[in-house]
Amino acid sequence: MIEGTADPVQACPIAPVVDVVFSRWTTPILWTLNEFGKHRFVELERRIGVITAKVLTQRLRQLERDGLIVRTYYPEVPPRVEYEISDLGRSLAPLFQSLAEWSQNLEKVEAARQHYDTHEPAHRRP
Repeated sequence: MIEGTADPVQACPIAPVVDVVFSRWTTPILWTLNEFGKHRFVELERRIGVITAKVLTQRLRQLERDGLIVRTYYPEVPPRVEYEISDLGRSLAPLFQSLAEWSQNLEKVEAARQHYDTHEPAHRRP
């Protein structure tokens, strides 16, 4: 570490949590499994919408590795795989609820952006 720089975790102790929980596509996957229960791969892909199969596979593997979801393989013909949120993943539910409640502020964010875009002095614009 460079002298005079702070350890990123000490500078912002929630940064590692943000990296785990809020990386691209992680939140929609966890939200879906928390809100709607077990899903097969194709069901999850349909519910999330614009995610590609490759990216969904990568995210599911990472979430399983992180202990936030559980993958269950059923050796049937044809084989079946289901994904569900783990107890550790479910412990994020209050955080998701708080964020859902905070989402009422998105109109204020949009208004602030519009104000900034129309009133920001020209010397600050690139």
